[in-house]
Amino acid sequence: MTDLFAPFRFAGHELRNRFVMAPMTRARRPDYVPDAETALYYRQRASAGLIVSEGTPVSPEGQGYIHVPGIWSDEQVEGWRLVTDAIHEQGGAIFAQLWHVGRMSHRSLQPDGGAPVSSTTRPARDPKSMAYVLGEDGVPGFAEPSVPRALATEEVSRVVADFAKAGRNAQSAGFDGIEVHAANGYLFEQFLNPVLNERTDRYGGSIENRVRLVLETVDALIGVLGKDRVGIRLAPFNRQFDMPVYDDGGETYLHLARELDKREIAYVHLNDNWAAGHSVIDEAFLREFRKAYRGTLILAGAMTLDRARHLVEESLIDLPAFGQPFISNPDLVERLRQGAALAQPDRATYYGGGSEGYTDYPSLEIA
Repeated sequence: MTDLFAPFRFAGHELRNRFVMAPMTRARRPDYVPDAETALYYRQRASAGLIVSEGTPVSPEGQGYIHVPGIWSDEQVEGWRLVTDAIHEQGGAIFAQLWHVGRMSHRSLQPDGGAPVSSTTRPARDPKSMAYVLGEDGVPGFAEPSVPRALATEEVSRVVADFAKAGRNAQSAGFDGIEVHAANGYLFEQFLNPVLNERTDRYGGSIENRVRLVLETVDALIGVLGKDRVGIRLAPFNRQFDMPVYDDGGETYLHLARELDKREIAYVHLNDNWAAGHSVIDEAFLREFRKAYRGTLILAGAMTLDRARHLVEESLIDLPAFGQPFISNPDLVERLRQGAALAQPDRATYYGGGSEGYTDYPSLEIA
């Protein structure tokens, strides 16, 4: 049986174990710059084999949530260096998740109050589609995303350049690599989904055209960082944030898997956005994806230790990713190793605020 607690090596990276801390937005930095408490939060969780940072906007345009640290300025790079130094001092590894929310934003977050950009002019309108903003009363809260504007064809290269710059900044900040956030209904998925993407230019229509922005961004980042430092997150069959169902969803992601396999990137991180209480990425699809993409595969989504062991033992994935359990269990790996009870997180403190619900969860030893 594969030992999940044993070291694992991929693309030149040495992990102390197979457990991945999935990216989670915490919205704790009003100035958008990581600080000493940000570093403490990550340091507390550094026993994970690999940490993927919270979604990190590549530009002010890419923001959909207030108080989320970005990675477009020199000051932010210095702030993130506090985080990467903290992780490396503990013997851990961390990739920066590079993020652009596309239409999942609000005019109050956009430069000069402009419309968010997307593949489409169609806004996200299901009840759970919300941006996180400062209200007129100055109190943080959720608001319906603004109506987007479709990026002009000549603007797309600017977005790719923003990701390339963010990759260089991540390297300067000491990250071990980056993960392109192409999941969960954000910008890249808005291009992948043909119901939303009704474009008639080279970024719309066929599967080859709809995956073009993703692949141009991956190629640009490989040019900056090298293939061993580039990962990507995808969410096949995702319905989150008003993403419509479409007929060739499986083939779209298998085509993308084959293209990513050719590029030999560091890893693909699949996010299983469960719907109506069940997985949307079944084992049959994982097997097909494995055939198309032969590199390191991570899976997140309602992960448990038993499910992780099963999927790794069946060679369906290499690394299991855990999200919310890491919020309230900074030493999650040790708790799982010992079979100890897991603390439950307080959902009211997920976004915004101070230390409460952020850095005050005790380790098992202290508890």
